[in-house]
This record gives sequence, C-alpha cells and structure tokens, in this order.
Amino acid sequence: MSARLRPRATPERAARMQDVAQAAGVSMVTVSRALNEPDKLAPATLAAVRAAIDQLRYVHNLTAGSLASKRTRIVAAVVPTIASSIFSDTIDGLSKVMARHRYQLLLGQTQYRQEEEAQLIDAFLGRRVDGVVLTGVVHARGVRARLQRAGIPVVETWDLTTRPIDMVVGFSNRAAGEAAARYLAGKGHRALAFIGGIDERSAARLEGFRAGAKAAGAGAVVDEIVASPSAVADGSQALLRLLQNAPSTRAIFCTNDMLAAGVLFECQRQGIAVPQRMAVMGFADLPIAAGIEPALTSVQVRSTEMGQRAGELLMRRLDKQPEPERIVDLGFEVVERASA
Repeated sequence: MSARLRPRATPERAARMQDVAQAAGVSMVTVSRALNEPDKLAPATLAAVRAAIDQLRYVHNLTAGSLASKRTRIVAAVVPTIASSIFSDTIDGLSKVMARHRYQLLLGQTQYRQEEEAQLIDAFLGRRVDGVVLTGVVHARGVRARLQRAGIPVVETWDLTTRPIDMVVGFSNRAAGEAAARYLAGKGHRALAFIGGIDERSAARLEGFRAGAKAAGAGAVVDEIVASPSAVADGSQALLRLLQNAPSTRAIFCTNDMLAAGVLFECQRQGIAVPQRMAVMGFADLPIAAGIEPALTSVQVRSTEMGQRAGELLMRRLDKQPEPERIVDLGFEVVERASA
C-alpha cells in the first residue's frame, strides 16, 4: 500500500480527494462514501481509503460538500447553561441521535438572557445550520420570525405550547408547579415557599405552585428569586433569607435540585430537622436527589429523552420522512423521598 501513496501533500499543495482516490486505488465516489457513509463500504476498501487519508494528511472540505448538497450536516442547540446536568443530559440525548445520523452539534449557552439567545440564533443561521433546538418557548422579539423565514426545522424543549415555532418536546412547567404544591399540601403543609430563578420556565413553575397552593387551601406562597438557579450556594443563601423574612415557612419547593441541595445543606448547618421542621422538594430528579442525605423528593422530568425525541423529530424532517408529530408532551412525575 505504501508504494501507491503518492503524491504526498506539501505545504504549498494540500491533498485533494482525487489524490486520496489515486493512492487508495478507488474512485472519488468511494472516497466520498468512506467520509460520509462508511457503513456502506467493505471493510478492506474502507481501510485502504483511511490509510491513504492518513498518509496524505487529507482534510475533508466540508464547505464544498455542503454547497453541493445544500446541507451543512450541522444542528445548533441553545441552552441556558452547561454548568448543570439538567441541560447537559438533554444535550447528551440529542448529540447521540445526531451522531447516529452523522450530523455535528453546534452548542451555545445564553446564561438565561434572551438577547444572547437572539444573537446566537443569528450566528447559527449565518452558518447555514440544518436545524435548531431551543430551550423554552418564550424568546426574544423577532426570533420566531427569523427562524420561520429560514425554513429549517426547529424544536423547542423544556416546556409546552400550542403554538410552537415548528415543533416542541417537553412538559408543562405550570402543571409541574401545581403538582408540587398539591403534594406538599397533601402532606399537611400550609406555609409554603418557592425558591427559583429568573427565567420564564421557573416563573411558570411558580405560577403553577401558587395556583396549586391556593386550590389546596394553603396560605400565600413566599418566594425567593435567585440569579443562578443551578448553584448550591444560592439555595443556601435563599433559605437564610426565608428564615429571616418568613420564619413560619414549613415546606419549600425549589425549581432545581441543586438549589434544593443547598437548602438541605443549610438546614443541616442551622440544626433544622428535615422533614420534621422543614420539608424540602426539588425539581428535575438529578442524580444528586437520590444520593443526598436525606434523599430529596423531586419532580422528575425526562431530560435525556427530551433531547433524544428532539433529535428524532429533526432527523425525520431532514430525511423527508412522513410529517412527525409537532407537539410531544413527555409529562413528569413526583418522586417521593425522605426530604418531604
């Protein structure tokens, strides 16, 4: 094989696909298949092409391929943060589907700022991505129109709406908040509090929590809003403020398990018995929920499946398969543990 691996690329002349084909003794179509559809080649043929690619240090020109096919084979995803596994699980599920279909994932994080989401979308559209996955269903002004004009499939996640930009996979945050209030009230708690973030999904959970508390005959809900809903330290500080401003609080629903972990840690430092003196409930059912002591009651959502289903909807649309369902409700479940 080594005798055929000529000509070698030089700094003045990068290797071309036809050089790889000549070195491997195959056609350019076969080289293209080795790069894009390797499963369709015989193992020996694939090995010969890859050996030629390595020897010649050939770099596939993705731009040229996308111009010919009008596909970049790139999907963009926008999440609030990758600091918490609550969203990284969704990205993991999405990326595995993309990989199976030989698509690459381009990721951006907004830090919970709508204006940052709008800028990311403009940048992604400028790079001609084939599809977009968004977090939430509330966006900056103009985002919906820009995405619809782009004519590419879009999947919104982590919430539900009857008017998606294109498709949506998620659950009702408001209903999840209502369920949390019903659960705590059903345990006999009447002095309820909420700790959550500034984003729209957290606000929907608070709205549902208030409605559920009212329907169950509980008192007015006290809330503490934090800047970083994924930070343990913010949960700790929010509890200290609650103890000062609403000392009669007996049960707390946190919009994220990491906040709830911070509340539990601070309860331990303050000598507050959980759940006897203070019931604590989280959201998302992250791995920490079952591993912490006492184990955390949480609203379980299917974060990994959410990413998988979003990817599957995109692929069906991009592969021109029969029109997929546009609204997918994955639901949620309250998982009872020792903290409440």
